[in-house]
Amino acid sequence: MSLSLTILGSSGALPAIGRFPSSQYLEIQNRHFLIDCGEGAQIQLARLQISPHKIDHIFISHLHGDHYLGLMPLLFSMHLHKRTTELHLYSPPGLDEIITLQLKYSKSVLNYKIIFHPTNPNEVQTLFEDGALTVQTIPLIHKLDCAGFLFREKIKPRRINKEKLIDGLKLQQIASLKTGADIFDDNGTLLYKNEDFTSPPRPSLSYAYCSDTAWNEAMIGQISRVDLLYHEATFSEADLNKAIETRHSTAGQAGEIAKRAQVGKLIIGHFSARYKDLNQLLQEAKAGFSNTELATEATTFTLTD
Repeated sequence: MSLSLTILGSSGALPAIGRFPSSQYLEIQNRHFLIDCGEGAQIQLARLQISPHKIDHIFISHLHGDHYLGLMPLLFSMHLHKRTTELHLYSPPGLDEIITLQLKYSKSVLNYKIIFHPTNPNEVQTLFEDGALTVQTIPLIHKLDCAGFLFREKIKPRRINKEKLIDGLKLQQIASLKTGADIFDDNGTLLYKNEDFTSPPRPSLSYAYCSDTAWNEAMIGQISRVDLLYHEATFSEADLNKAIETRHSTAGQAGEIAKRAQVGKLIIGHFSARYKDLNQLLQEAKAGFSNTELATEATTFTLTD
């Protein structure tokens, strides 16, 4: 298993019974991320027995309260639990001011360092990159500057076929074979051909988180063929005018975006509290894209390579 996504909150601007504001926990190759941090996020982490100390990077899509008001309590709890490792926060400009102001007036100094990374939600930016994956912004259309996030694994190493390994191969040579290289001696003579000892790498997985947005054809190219797409579905088709007014999407629009982007699977969330039964929204999304599920609390979606 290379990618696991757990839904902490699925509600829109207002909490609903059994539904918390937006927040998700993502694990990729033993890297742990929090995506948005609505009210009650730390309660959900505790309820699902997810340690917040694993999380070193938090991505906030925009500064509407239902996407970040759970952050300050989480930061204080990390402090009270003696966290010492640094924490990276990614958000549109202003979050640093919000947090430092609260620390100032509570006369608090955290045990750990926060590193703020201001984002520009209006353009595609690479926010995070290491040897395994990249995280980019997805420009969205909302009342505030807002960006989604695209998590994409890099090409993985080729797989060594252990049955074909021979005596005399050194560890350094095996490591080179995994990169796709052939092995030559000092005179340039081919010793071992890569394809004789390796198999193609496992597929690289991808996840696109599309937070609050109106209908947004511009992002289709960027999220094309992602394995898993989260797309907000605040309203039903009957409330299309409300979606247009608030710059949100309907469930049907989420399904159409998934269809046009040819994604592997669609999950929908950010549901308006007016809907008690979410099956209506699910069916509207599935009308456009059949492989759709509800991104509701405590649901975990896993992708295997």
